[in-house]
Amino acid sequence: MAYQALYRVWRPQAFRDVVGQEHISKTLQNALVQEKFSHAYLFSGPRGTGKTSAAKILAKAVNCEQAPVAEPCNECPSCLGITNGSISDVIEIDAASNNGVDEIRDIRDKVKYAPSAVRYKVYIIDEVHMLSIGAFNALLKTLEEPPKHVLFVLATTEPHKIPPTIVSRCQRFDFRRVPLDAMVKRMRIIADEQKINVADDALALIAKSAEGGMRDALSLFDQSISFSGEVVSTDDVLAITGAVSQQFLNRLAKSLIEKDVAAGLSTIDELNKQGKEPIRFLEDLIIYFRDMLLVKTAPQLEEVLERVAVDEVFQHLAENVSITWIYEVIEQLNQAQQEMKYTSHPKVFLEIAIVKLCQRYSTTAVEEEGQLGELQQTIHQLQTELRVMKEQGVNSQVEQDSPPSRSSKAKKPSNRGFQAPVKQIREMLKSASKKKAQWLAGHWGAMKEQLKKKDIGAQAMLLDSEPVAASDHAFVLAFKHGFHCEMASTSKKGIIEQVIEETVGKPLMMLAVTYSEWEKIKAEFVNDQKNSGDALVEEDPVISEAKKLFGEEILEIKE
Repeated sequence: MAYQALYRVWRPQAFRDVVGQEHISKTLQNALVQEKFSHAYLFSGPRGTGKTSAAKILAKAVNCEQAPVAEPCNECPSCLGITNGSISDVIEIDAASNNGVDEIRDIRDKVKYAPSAVRYKVYIIDEVHMLSIGAFNALLKTLEEPPKHVLFVLATTEPHKIPPTIVSRCQRFDFRRVPLDAMVKRMRIIADEQKINVADDALALIAKSAEGGMRDALSLFDQSISFSGEVVSTDDVLAITGAVSQQFLNRLAKSLIEKDVAAGLSTIDELNKQGKEPIRFLEDLIIYFRDMLLVKTAPQLEEVLERVAVDEVFQHLAENVSITWIYEVIEQLNQAQQEMKYTSHPKVFLEIAIVKLCQRYSTTAVEEEGQLGELQQTIHQLQTELRVMKEQGVNSQVEQDSPPSRSSKAKKPSNRGFQAPVKQIREMLKSASKKKAQWLAGHWGAMKEQLKKKDIGAQAMLLDSEPVAASDHAFVLAFKHGFHCEMASTSKKGIIEQVIEETVGKPLMMLAVTYSEWEKIKAEFVNDQKNSGDALVEEDPVISEAKKLFGEEILEIKE
């Protein structure tokens, strides 16, 4: 075959060509120049990041006729022979297909023989984690104390599967995912050399689809060239990678923001007609909203955006949504992504997610805005009345005997008519206990998290409250502010009791009271219990026995 794939033609032949692994290249180059290289190396990292290429470059560098050198010359017979594979002293072994004990024993038997063409025998074992336990044990002693003319390079994508006894005998280098800008720069050099006309946006899409692997990026680039010829456009790359354009994502995002279910489902249907994979599209959509979140929270970090270019349309969409809404969208899409992994109808789950998002926005965000406005109005009203009371004196009674006018009725806060359910609270306290109150307090945090998802206004009211007493069928919730207490007892009572039942597994009636009223009710109840002789709590048996022996009177003895 005359044609070779781009990743083979442009395989790195020197450390300077290994993209994105400068920390490894510099360390190896310094060791080569100082002739302090190890007898065994472990190269680990994601696929396509240059592990095997770096191993071959290392083999050439130690055997270069001009050694010690930081880079192989790639001109001497040794370098050329290792490059084309004609020198038998550099052996590449695929551990995926040669993972038995016999293959490793064969290496152990031959390793003692001196190299025939170069100074060092180099064994490059790729995917070394595929070796069996017996094969690792057979390699162990040789790897620890090999002959002076032997060098081992182990490469793997899963280092956690390698026994620690093997890892401890090697110098380990962790290869990183290649940064996007480094991949784009490398592909631009190749495109200019090959005289291929390609847009920067197309190269960026290829780099993002490669997920940090330079080899994958070159394979996709090669495929795009075959698809489009000498001019590679962004649409060609989208067709090859299965991704969708930003305009497509903008259109769907606009449907969600405008609560247009029909437009959203129409977009999904068009996606299906184009043959796009729903799971891949959902990944693009999650990254799209992740980028939107970054634009709203940290607009100065535009260089870290993965999927979008901040154009006028995207900027307009981002300005018309709240950060809370973006959180909910990402959470809902992530849940749909998990469900799609285990179904044969991913398109259905994608459509359900779109419908839910449209409905959730219309029933959550709008309600939040209404509740916020109501709370702000209440706070403003209370601040006005507090200022008037301070001007007139806190203890003054305004128009106590005269009937209030309509305007004064409108200005009075609604919580003045609220009466604490004292009788119900006193009745509940007869069956209450400290253990039950502690049990409810243990579930209180989880209950508030659930309430936040259903009614953030109700959850906000509970920030300055806490359960102070509980029985099997009811509990007392003490509030700092009276208007919060009234709202919790009226408009929000149903949702709070519903969420509590869902959290603890049984219905509990809420009795709301302010802290000041609770202290008064509690003191009166304790006095009544003392006068009647009833015990509020079960007394410790040790204390009871002590009272029998020494009496109930406590004496303090001072020296």
